[in-house]
Amino acid sequence: MRTRTFLAAALSALAVAATAAGAPAAPAHADPAVAQAPLVPLPQELDPAFYRPPARQVAAAAPGEILRARRITPANFGLVPLNVDAWQLTFRSTDTSGRAIPAVTTILKPRGTAVGPRKVVSMQIAEDSTAGYCATSYAVQHLNASPLLGQVVAPAELLIAQGFLNQGYAVVLPDHEGPNHAYAAGPLGARITLDSLRAVKHFAPSSVTDASPIGLYGYSGGAIVTGHTAELKKTYAPELNIVGAAEGGIPADLEVVLKAAQHNVTSGLVLGAVIGLAREYDYFRAFLNSHVDPLGKAVLALKSPLCVQYQAATFPFLNNIGFIHAPGGALQAPAVRRVFDDTRMGKSLPDMPMYMWNSALDEIIPVGQVDRLVGQYCRRPGARVTYTRDHLSEHMIAEVSGAPLALLWLKARLDGNPAANGCRTTDELTMASRPQWWPTFSATVGADLAALFGKPLGAGR
Repeated sequence: MRTRTFLAAALSALAVAATAAGAPAAPAHADPAVAQAPLVPLPQELDPAFYRPPARQVAAAAPGEILRARRITPANFGLVPLNVDAWQLTFRSTDTSGRAIPAVTTILKPRGTAVGPRKVVSMQIAEDSTAGYCATSYAVQHLNASPLLGQVVAPAELLIAQGFLNQGYAVVLPDHEGPNHAYAAGPLGARITLDSLRAVKHFAPSSVTDASPIGLYGYSGGAIVTGHTAELKKTYAPELNIVGAAEGGIPADLEVVLKAAQHNVTSGLVLGAVIGLAREYDYFRAFLNSHVDPLGKAVLALKSPLCVQYQAATFPFLNNIGFIHAPGGALQAPAVRRVFDDTRMGKSLPDMPMYMWNSALDEIIPVGQVDRLVGQYCRRPGARVTYTRDHLSEHMIAEVSGAPLALLWLKARLDGNPAANGCRTTDELTMASRPQWWPTFSATVGADLAALFGKPLGAGR
C-alpha cells in the first residue's frame, strides 16, 4: 500500500529507517480497544475493516504497532473450541520493497498467569496458499470453513501448537504471507513474523514482555519463513529475545525445489509458489506477464485463488518451466535468477542456535540443498546448528517424526539451557526411534485429546 500524503510518507520512511538501523520499534499511539470477533468468522476477502485498515493509518504507524485487536474463539478443525485465551491483532509491517503494509497475527495463551516470564513460540504454519480464506487467522477460528475449502494444513499443524500450549507457552501464529497472499516469499514472511512478535509484546493481555524468551518453529512452507526470520532477526529486530529456531523440510533454495517438481506430482503445489512470488516481487510479476504463454497464463489464473489442498491437487505432473519462453531459457532469465537469489537462504548466519531436520528421501524438498545450507552456516564463526537427516520418512511423515524432538529442543532453549557451540549432523533411520520421542509425542496427542473435552491447556504453568 502507498501513502496518500507527504506527512504519512515521511513518517513511514522514518519508521523503516529506524528499524533497518536496529532500533526497537514502539507504538506511537495507544493500543486500540479489543473488540469481539463475529460469532461466525469472516475470511479476509469479507472482512476488510479488520484486515485492511486505511493506508494512511498503516503508513503512519511504526513497524509492529497495533492497529486493530479482537478476541476470538480458536477451535480444532473449526469445530471444537480450545480452552485458551485468544486474540488477533492487525499491525503495521513492511514488504520487501520498503512499503508499509497491514498484517495480522493470532495469539493463543494458556489461561491464568505464568510462573516467571511468559515463554513464547512463534509458529509459522505452512499456509502454502494464494487466497485470504486460506490464511491461518481464519483457519484456526471456531466455525471457519477452511477445511472444506482446501486449507487442511493449518488445522493439522494446530495440533502441534497444542503441544506447545500444554507446556504453558503462548503460541503466536502470524499470517506471514501478507495482505496479497504471497506464498513462498520468505523475506516478506520474516518481516511480518518479527513485527508480529513486536506487536504481541505491546499487547498487554498476551502477558508477553521484553523478558519473554521466544522460539521459532516452522515446517515446509513454514520453514521458508522460519529460516528467513532467523537470518533477518539480527538486522531487522535485534531487540527481540529469540533464543532458538527449529525448522524442518526446509526449502532453502527455491530453484532446486522448482526443478524437483518438474513433471512431478508436486508441480501444482510449486506452481502456486510461483504465483505467490509474483505478488511480492514486482520485477518478477512483470517478467511473467511478458514471457508466460497463453496456456500458462490460463493455468496460473485457475490456480490463483486456491488453498493448499487444491493447489497440490490441481495440475500435477506439469512442465512448469515450459510455460515460460525467454531468450536463453527460462531459468537463465535475469528476473528469474534474481528472484531465486532474493529468496535463497544462507546469506547470513542466524544469531541464535538452529535445530534443523529433513527427510533424506523427501520428494518435495530435496535434502541436498539443506545440506548446502548447513554447510554455509557451519563455515562461519559462531555457528550453532543441530542437523538431522531422517532416512525412513517422506515429506509429511518427517514432520511427525521430527516435531516432538523439535519441541524438546525448543523447551531446553526456552528454559535457559544453552545450545552447544559448533555444528552436529546426525543420520537417523527414523527420528521416532529416539527414547525421548514417544513420551513427547504421546503427551502432545494426550493434550490434543484432552482439548476435545475442554481441558484448559497449559493453565497455571
